[in-house]
Amino acid sequence: MNVKPKKILAVASGGGHWIQLMRVIPAFEGHEVVFVSTHEGYKKVAGARKFYAVTDANRWNKLRLIKMAFEVRKIVVAEKPDVVISTGAAPGLFALLWARLAGKKTIWLDSIANVEKLSMSGRLIKPFARLHLTQWEHLQGKGTVYSGNVIH
Repeated sequence: MNVKPKKILAVASGGGHWIQLMRVIPAFEGHEVVFVSTHEGYKKVAGARKFYAVTDANRWNKLRLIKMAFEVRKIVVAEKPDVVISTGAAPGLFALLWARLAGKKTIWLDSIANVEKLSMSGRLIKPFARLHLTQWEHLQGKGTVYSGNVIH
């Protein structure tokens, strides 16, 4: 069965979110992957693949968060991905939001660091994620799926 290659926008902020995103990238072999993160230095990891750096912001930096939201929107509009996947946090939330509003497929993989409850971004994006994943079995339910974790 031939599967037409898809364009996948893979989005994560720095640190553990980025590491977890890198762990799932092999699943997209044969597809075009475009990366978005908050750290320009991750461009090296992307290699020959397209990479965008966006403003680093969080809920305590409201103006920077707004700036990031529109930077991410511009990327989603320009790249026209078939699928957007994110491991969090803010840039992923905005990428999934804009992509879902454009009718694209969206996947949220909540961080393994969130042991007791879903992350704030994960809770906020849940209505916009076509597939909403947790890495903790006890957090599955009500539209959130557990299929294992990416870091052991």
